[in-house]
Amino acid sequence: MNRNTRSVPTRWATWTLALVLLALVPGWAQAAEGDVAAQIKAMIIANNDYVRANMKDQEGGVSKHGSVEFWSSGGLIQMTEPGADISEYDEFSLTPKHIEVIELPGGQSAVAMYYSEGGMKRKGAPGVSNYLTRVTQVFVLEDGAWVSRAAHYSAVIGGSGTNQTSVD
Repeated sequence: MNRNTRSVPTRWATWTLALVLLALVPGWAQAAEGDVAAQIKAMIIANNDYVRANMKDQEGGVSKHGSVEFWSSGGLIQMTEPGADISEYDEFSLTPKHIEVIELPGGQSAVAMYYSEGGMKRKGAPGVSNYLTRVTQVFVLEDGAWVSRAAHYSAVIGGSGTNQTSVD
């Protein structure tokens, strides 16, 4: 799909995210690697390691206010509620790569951007053998733990996103 054939909501979401980042964090591209960035990078890697070892998502990674998300399946915006059912997998080999984290002013929130690559098969769903997705996640600090408050997953050309299009 070329750039001119993208849907209006996709273009709107991409530009909105870019404008929000630029407005909130002057000079964001030069953000230094700090303790928050190191913590979030380690958490992203540990979460993927946990899923590979246990074949299910880790509990407690979503904000008490939920997480607003665009999934790589191309579906509409979703709200992941805290305490939602934990996904279980028959196969999971996703690996996060090139993780960049930008701490937002105040030290209580941060944005992580990275690639997720590998394969996965949720129980009861078709497998995705060539998952290659760009990830942008907004994390907030709640009760001493970093949790997801918003996320946007978009498949990279030549790769696949998930096949799940809604929470139900």
